[in-house]
Amino acid sequence: MRWRYRTTVLALCLLAFFVTYFARMAISPVIPFIAADFDVTNTQIGFALSGMWLAYGLSQFPSGVLGDRYGEKPVILVAVGGTALASLLLAFAPAFPAFVLFAVILGLVAGLHYAVATTLLSRTYDELGRAVGIHSIGGPLAGLVAPVAAAWVGTRYGWRPAVALALLVGLPVFALFALRVHSTEPRRPDQPMRDRFELAALRELVTRPAIAFTLGIAMLGTFIVQGLLTFLPTFLIDYHAYSATLAGVAFSAFFVVRTVGQSILGEFSDRYGRDLAIGIAMLAGTVGVLGMVVGPGLVTVGIAVLLTGLGSSFFAALDPRFLDQFGDTERGAGFGLVRTVYTVVGSAGSVGVGLLADLFGWGVSFLVLAGLFGLTFTALAANWALELGY
Repeated sequence: MRWRYRTTVLALCLLAFFVTYFARMAISPVIPFIAADFDVTNTQIGFALSGMWLAYGLSQFPSGVLGDRYGEKPVILVAVGGTALASLLLAFAPAFPAFVLFAVILGLVAGLHYAVATTLLSRTYDELGRAVGIHSIGGPLAGLVAPVAAAWVGTRYGWRPAVALALLVGLPVFALFALRVHSTEPRRPDQPMRDRFELAALRELVTRPAIAFTLGIAMLGTFIVQGLLTFLPTFLIDYHAYSATLAGVAFSAFFVVRTVGQSILGEFSDRYGRDLAIGIAMLAGTVGVLGMVVGPGLVTVGIAVLLTGLGSSFFAALDPRFLDQFGDTERGAGFGLVRTVYTVVGSAGSVGVGLLADLFGWGVSFLVLAGLFGLTFTALAANWALELGY
């Protein structure tokens, strides 16, 4: 089959997402080393990473506005190059306050990518669920590679070289994207940017019933995933007394399933509906997280981790559900806005799970996540059964 330019765009958007995700995922496996080095608690580490994810969320809406004004390519280049440089700053943090600051900067620049890349793909592909699903593979693929690489480097050389690995993967992708992806015509090159931030217009977007319902599902789901991404290895070590190596293997398996699940769920949602795909993921997540807490043995916990990975792949169907509800001229800023809302709220997952673990233990904290997964599934089922039309 002849290689097409749109395939180049999709492949390089995937790699760009890989870079922005790799930089964030390289932190989780070395959290124990960071905590020991700076002498801080799980709650403090959770606070730092929640700050990173909060910044990641806040930059989504401005990224959509910037993409509409200047085109998608320059925004994605800033995201990839900025992520690589921010990871280097993080590696040289002299004290914990500086670590928190550089983590926030990392989140800000990394957050410029996803919404803009998704709107770029909406210009390129008619099968949007499939394209978004493939593009989203970049995240879990980074989650598969980064923990193993960061754990290996962190164990041998310390956490600082581990978090700096993003520089090595970021620079080649930056060069490839700059050389191979064509500039696109901005959607709104002449509209003053301040007009895009009018509160009345923003409120009208997010209060449309179908969008508000999707936002509720997205906020709860993101809270869950943020907690899992930050503390799943630590949970397996502290709650089940598994070795760091075994926890790292389980974390990688989680991302293997998430990688495959993103692609399958995206295409499944094109064929059979967004809500069915999201509901399947949420049900799998409910069973998976519950199984990780009450599972009687290694095999049961292993299966539960795989189900949790499938549950965490719901974004491949969720984001197209948003885009289906926006007009063509709304997609850049509109999708960026909803991404900001649900990512900002969901960013509390890191500090929330860390705080629950410090106060009540890891079992209670993960049971809360299982309950939230179940709540999202129940909401989707009620929307279908009662024909609410949200």
